[in-house]
Amino acid sequence: MDDWLTAALRAPAVLVTVAIVEGSVPREPGAKMLVQRDGFAGTIGGGHLEHRAIEIARGMLEDGGQPKLERFALGPSLGQCCGGIAHLVFEPVDRDQMVLLDARRSADTFRVIPVGWTGLPSTRSTSGGVGTQSEGHASAERVDGGPVHPTWALFDTDGVQLAGDPVPAFDRTLGTHVFTDADGRRWLADAVLAPRAHLMLFGAGHVGAAIVRALSELPCRVTWVDEREDLFPATVPANVTIEATDIPEVLVEEAAPGTTFLVMTHSHALDLRLSIAILSRPAADWFGLIGSDTKRRQFEHRLRERGIGKDRIESMVCPIGLPGIAGKAPAVIAASVAAQLLTVWEASEHGAASHLHHSPESN
Repeated sequence: MDDWLTAALRAPAVLVTVAIVEGSVPREPGAKMLVQRDGFAGTIGGGHLEHRAIEIARGMLEDGGQPKLERFALGPSLGQCCGGIAHLVFEPVDRDQMVLLDARRSADTFRVIPVGWTGLPSTRSTSGGVGTQSEGHASAERVDGGPVHPTWALFDTDGVQLAGDPVPAFDRTLGTHVFTDADGRRWLADAVLAPRAHLMLFGAGHVGAAIVRALSELPCRVTWVDEREDLFPATVPANVTIEATDIPEVLVEEAAPGTTFLVMTHSHALDLRLSIAILSRPAADWFGLIGSDTKRRQFEHRLRERGIGKDRIESMVCPIGLPGIAGKAPAVIAASVAAQLLTVWEASEHGAASHLHHSPESN
């Protein structure tokens, strides 16, 4: 999911970020690839564009250089049938910045770095500052106490600067984008967003373990819950947190609105307790219960007896998985459920984006 960041902690490397897209391109603004001399992590979409980006990045590793923005016409220049235009930022990795990002994996962060000039400005500061005059910048310090060079800054979603140098103001509602200051200097404002999707998965059996594996590289966080601590593997993916508890209903009660729930424990009685707890939450969160049509009918009757409303019962997804996939092997169920969860999470993201942007043209 964020293997580029894990790899970036082993500098030297060059971080390649999709900064601007025009027309049809393989990846969206903010997609990243981390290039090292002997490998790479992440992807900006594959194909000739990615091959060329790796060549340029490795050239920077040999020759050095400052962050830069380059334009690629995928059809005329690279022979890719999607035919759009991708603008990529090539950025030698600043290890201090990557360590801070790694420490904030669960929170949204905005990076701001200079990526060149639109033309010849009348005055350029040579000491790492962002103004039109150099005085006062040579002795400046970053928020974290380090020197001014190289120029970069980290912000939280409220616009509070966490580390780095003085940089121009930018519009956080635009996500990853390039902007130009009054001096003609261009900047990348890069939204490094934590996964919005959070799955609370109850059950460490074969299907639960297969689902964890299926979600290991997807943009989500998983809280994996079971009372049988010995069933959990010795190591789990980086996006998974284990909760070994015999009172799982408490986790349901404390879960944030928007949490996704999957229940597949070893006990139908426990499944029912968890179902009641989930469907009793004030937030109508997505809830999937493993089982057959027969199990669903049985649970519907028992849930009605316990006062759960009709609308909430009807919202329960049981059986789980995409229609048309009948296989019962754990890996098959996991693939089907992972695809189902992606449809739920992407629909939720699109709904949130529609509230953020005033019009389709601003996307």
